[in-house]
Amino acid sequence: MKRIIGLAMAATAMMATIAVAAPKTGAPAPAFTVAASDGKTYSLSDFKGKPVILEWTNDQCPFVVKHYATGNMQASQKAAKEDGAVWLTVISSAPGKQGHVSPEAANKLTADRNAVPTAVLLDESGVVGQAYAAKTTPHMYLIDEAGILRYQGGMDDKPTTKHDDVKTAKNYILAALTEWKASGTVTDAETKPYGCSIKYPD
Repeated sequence: MKRIIGLAMAATAMMATIAVAAPKTGAPAPAFTVAASDGKTYSLSDFKGKPVILEWTNDQCPFVVKHYATGNMQASQKAAKEDGAVWLTVISSAPGKQGHVSPEAANKLTADRNAVPTAVLLDESGVVGQAYAAKTTPHMYLIDEAGILRYQGGMDDKPTTKHDDVKTAKNYILAALTEWKASGTVTDAETKPYGCSIKYPD
């Protein structure tokens, strides 16, 4: 009996490891279907044929505040969309935890900050975030037109909350999009994400 219990525990541990394993760059991005703040439901497959950028966010995180207060995130959203990409902002904060917002509050944040994502996805269960092994806010991903993950990591190369650092930082997500569209490759395909931990359900 002890051996059976031990095997069961080992199997459970292996499943848990698989569940949180980061998706592989160069492999198909995890599929998802999730409700958004606009009342619609979006699936990754809806955007086949277009590059998709995923941005994990928490409006109370000082690292996120840096990018929005300086206008860097909004400018990046605008530039990416003008370059033909879909931009999906994802909120994986669980109810009762920092960064969780109602659909109405999410829409107000978007309007108040002059943000221009294609949609704001409300991942209250954390299923989407965990499928992507998203760790921080912000945590960024680029998915190509065929649904292949091409970039995952930080917003830029300045892992600080200092607003002035935005001016001299390398914007990894826009660089990845530009390079992918020009050459079909991404030099910095994986970088270390930085920011606040995502407040997943317990």
